[in-house]
Amino acid sequence: MKTVLAMLLSGVALLAQKAPQKAPQFSASGELLLPANYREWVFLSSGLGMTYNPSGAAASDPKFTNVFVNPAAYRSFLQTGKWPDQTVLVLEIRSSETQGSINQDGHYQADLAAVEVEVKDTTRFPANGWAFFALGQASSGKLIPRTADCYSCHAEHGAVDNTFVQFYPTLLAIARQKGTLKP
Repeated sequence: MKTVLAMLLSGVALLAQKAPQKAPQFSASGELLLPANYREWVFLSSGLGMTYNPSGAAASDPKFTNVFVNPAAYRSFLQTGKWPDQTVLVLEIRSSETQGSINQDGHYQADLAAVEVEVKDTTRFPANGWAFFALGQASSGKLIPRTADCYSCHAEHGAVDNTFVQFYPTLLAIARQKGTLKP
């Protein structure tokens, strides 16, 4: 009986470890923990050389940006056109290469340069519910100060609920259909 109970408890523990993350996780010191499985989440879009700086600033070394969102938030967005509480958007920034293997022209993704995360947690961040974290290449990251440009830029230019849905083609159509797109 003890052996069967031990096996059942081991199985439950293993399932809990493999269960998808449903909410942002934080360390005791308040750092956001990078979701270990974010690359298994819903892929929203990729950009190359996108910048908020004057034109041409990134032309010599364009970076790829890949955006992933937790599956529960994605499913909710499909139904409502809005992001629910506990949304986690991961921005993966990668260098680009032009010379390699058989490639003769164009760019392909290479090494990880940094990771940034946007979190909606209305309990933890009551001001507007959203917060940004810079992780670099670490497994956790500190809150970006509220005085940083990312907060005002997202508030002013975010197409839906503080996010740049205008760059996520599949979600842009949903936001239009649901009437949640900013004018």
